[in-house]
Amino acid sequence: MSDALIIGGTSLIGPPLVEALLARGDRVTVMHRTPGTPFGDRVEEVLADRNDGDAVRTAVRDRHFDLVFDNVYDWQRGTTAEQVLRTTDALMHEDLQRYVFISSVAVYPEGGPFDEDAELRPPSDPNVYGVHKTETEHALVERARTHGLPVSTTRPAFVYGPHNPFPRESFFFDRLMARRPIIVPEDGERTMQWVAASDVAEASLRAAARRTDEAETFNLAGAPVTQNDFIQTLARVVGVEADIVHIPRARIEAAGGHVMKPPFYFGAYLDIPPITALGDRVERVLGLELRSLEDGMRETFAWYTSADRPTPDTSWEDKLLSSL
Repeated sequence: MSDALIIGGTSLIGPPLVEALLARGDRVTVMHRTPGTPFGDRVEEVLADRNDGDAVRTAVRDRHFDLVFDNVYDWQRGTTAEQVLRTTDALMHEDLQRYVFISSVAVYPEGGPFDEDAELRPPSDPNVYGVHKTETEHALVERARTHGLPVSTTRPAFVYGPHNPFPRESFFFDRLMARRPIIVPEDGERTMQWVAASDVAEASLRAAARRTDEAETFNLAGAPVTQNDFIQTLARVVGVEADIVHIPRARIEAAGGHVMKPPFYFGAYLDIPPITALGDRVERVLGLELRSLEDGMRETFAWYTSADRPTPDTSWEDKLLSSL
């Protein structure tokens, strides 16, 4: 039995990771800022802002965890390499077995395909999130070299699954269920890659079980799928015909549609220039075959239909569609 700490255990990636650890008999502690978890008395919790190294040190006191899973990025304030290092310093001890850091394929520039040894974004890159993740990865590798930090890093593509806090798959489920037209920019051939939250959790567990002095890194990305094919996959899951309306991106943007803030025209953050990551190392080294997108989305849709959801505001879309 291991004593595991999960930094951020109640959002998207955390719950399947917590459940997997509990199922194998581990002692689980969740660190987050707001009291309360969906796991009841099966887990312990400590309250701390992960961006505050002193608060993390105070919260854990003299606890020594065997495994640490760092899942959290602060989307409002950012989470820098220095802040992550202060967390590792607070949690490092000679018997720490593995520190698993969740990074992102956003460490790569646009284009690809990239394997795990490809060059990452430079500090001057305008993608702040990608730069934060890149600089953190570099800092953790250096900590491994100089202080023996046993670190593994995963780089997920777009993560989907139950409890997704971002309007991504739910954005399309809402419109498919309502038999609404779905706006697709340009010809819909821009690609995306996806990975199920349950696969991110399983990859984290397998990476944590590795006993190596190397700082290992694993891409977590399914095969590239076009925007058109993505919507058709979700339509099959829902059991309806998709009504796709292709609109030039410039016209969408001129009408006020956004990628990074409401009103979203294609879910949150999804219509971005493609970054294509190669995902064969996770299968070769960790023995993990990622779930198919359709299979994983069926599980997500089952959760979606069981949850109470507000009716989406589609007034902006209606105005754009009526102008065509």
